[in-house]
Amino acid sequence: MSQRSVEQVIGRLATDEDFRRRFEEDREAVVAELIAAGLQLTPVEQRALFDLDFAACKRFAGCLDPRIQKISLRKFIVKRSDQ
Repeated sequence: MSQRSVEQVIGRLATDEDFRRRFEEDREAVVAELIAAGLQLTPVEQRALFDLDFAACKRFAGCLDPRIQKISLRKFIVKRSDQ
């Protein structure tokens, strides 16, 4: 079942901008949160996620059709507060 968990994390990295930002800031904390929420990841899978090429994740996410991306309201809130 943990392969499915890895796929869920990678899918979320590809489609969820806020999750991707949090993962970039603190991978270990995000993985710990996911495990606490019930996601099953072996120590080997956790290490592989920590070692992921984040630039490649961002490039892949940038290639996806926006219709399958989760919209991040954070960037709109930050822009409004700058005005």
